[in-house]
Amino acid sequence: MDDREDLVYQAKLAEQAERYNEMVESMKKVAGTDVELTVEVRRAKWRIISSTEQKEENKGGEDKLKMIREYQQMVETELKLICCDILDVLDKHLIPAANTGESKVFYYKMKGDYHRYLAEFATGNDRKEGAENSLVAYKAASDTAMTELPPTHSIRLGLAPNFSIFYYEILNSPDRAGRLAKAAFDVAIAELDTLSEESYKDSTLIMQLLRDNLTLWTSDMQGDGEEQNKEALAAG
Repeated sequence: MDDREDLVYQAKLAEQAERYNEMVESMKKVAGTDVELTVEVRRAKWRIISSTEQKEENKGGEDKLKMIREYQQMVETELKLICCDILDVLDKHLIPAANTGESKVFYYKMKGDYHRYLAEFATGNDRKEGAENSLVAYKAASDTAMTELPPTHSIRLGLAPNFSIFYYEILNSPDRAGRLAKAAFDVAIAELDTLSEESYKDSTLIMQLLRDNLTLWTSDMQGDGEEQNKEALAAG
């Protein structure tokens, strides 16, 4: 039994004994035991495989394509199992037990992230469902953050890059992604001078990420606009 299975087992025992605080603590550890790293590794693998698949499609290498797609399917199955497992922990244990603004925002953001990960490789109705679930969770995190946490709080600020990436990558809405990121940045920068040194470092790191994303997205949007203008001129 690995560490994760052991923690789930401990949580089940605690639940049966009605020791709910211990159950929640075990489930918190489940959500934190290298799962994020495991998911990130598989998401990176999936992106590399998808890129390789496109190159092979252009070359017309059918034998390699078959092998690539089988491996891609395996990675997707692993990702789906891990994400669904974590979402189950969040829905059944962590979100119901969250009793502070910080924990509510953190877990709703986490729920939005894992539904986003599912939507990344899903197609058709599965992608639509993943996107809808992700949006609902991010909105719940955002609503709670705006009422219960200051703009410079690292957990509130940390929601903005993820939520804006969701708009950019999953909903293909760079305009909304940019507006959300800019709003979070502008509100936080107005209150930076109220922070302690440690909080200042955390907040400015996230703000730098927001600024980097904004720069990239603005550049992409300008590039798309120039391409559309060229196409219009060519058509004319």
